[in-house]
Amino acid sequence: MTQPPCSSPLRPLVSLGDLAWDVLAKPDSLLLPGGDTTGRMELSGGGSAANLAVWARRAGHPATFVGKVGRDRFGDLATSELRSEGVEAAVILSDEHRTGVILALIDRHGQRAMLTGQGADWELRPDELPRDLVRGARHLHLTAWSLFRDPPRGAALAAAALAHEGGATLSLDPGSFQMIQQLGRETFLGIVDAIPFDVLFPNADEARALTGHADPQQALTALREHFPHALVVLKMDDEGALLEGPQQPRLHVPATGDRAVDATGAGDAFGGAFLASWLAHGDAPRAARLAVEVGGWVVSRFGARPPADAELARRLAAHGVTPRSAAGASA
Repeated sequence: MTQPPCSSPLRPLVSLGDLAWDVLAKPDSLLLPGGDTTGRMELSGGGSAANLAVWARRAGHPATFVGKVGRDRFGDLATSELRSEGVEAAVILSDEHRTGVILALIDRHGQRAMLTGQGADWELRPDELPRDLVRGARHLHLTAWSLFRDPPRGAALAAAALAHEGGATLSLDPGSFQMIQQLGRETFLGIVDAIPFDVLFPNADEARALTGHADPQQALTALREHFPHALVVLKMDDEGALLEGPQQPRLHVPATGDRAVDATGAGDAFGGAFLASWLAHGDAPRAARLAVEVGGWVVSRFGARPPADAELARRLAAHGVTPRSAAGASA
């Protein structure tokens, strides 16, 4: 596994993929066909790749988002939210496709089911990539949403080649166990195997879809066998995280005691915080401990990017991230 480079601390983490508009809905009671109920609803900028860029920036690392949105009001608002977080946005505008919308239905336990509209974020093409920016990245993060179909698969593969050529490390969030199942495990792995990923961030459901093992320990073993050069960071919700890599013995990092309100975006927050920390010092256990704290904070609030508060600042500061980085998240 490539260690994070230390010679150019200002080279950004580039997160490529989806920038969409989240519609979050948490009903107060069971939704019945033809019925009505009350609940909590919120509209905000979202998309897994965009969320990860926000959380990498909140955790202290320069971050740039690369993706495609519609030339419409939702695209303007989503891009503006990114920039308000201090994230650079290399956004391609489409006149043919609207900005994507994601509906997240959240149950009383905080778990969510998502319906993802296929908007402009699914239409990124290789010739639209900001090639110099991607080649100059310190790290490139992809989500599987950029790999499930083509486009945008060709753009994601081209970006990975450019970034690797420039000496960047690479990471992947497998994105969706259901989409992996629909595409087919072997087909998905065949696509992923073409990219020399340094870090993988599956959750327990995605690890099961990729390996056939429901037990996280067995799934991690299978993933390490399939990706021998990668650090695998297995996210297990309220059981914390398991990590193992070529130079990292297997380690369990316990979860926080935060009460789950809404799991939307918690995995993206975990990944962004982990990468920001890992790129700063190369210590995977230390990065995982920060990531668990940030993920716990997010899951105990509503939405993928809740406004930064004193508790978030405290957690970041306890792991060496300055209060200024925490304050910048709400700028």
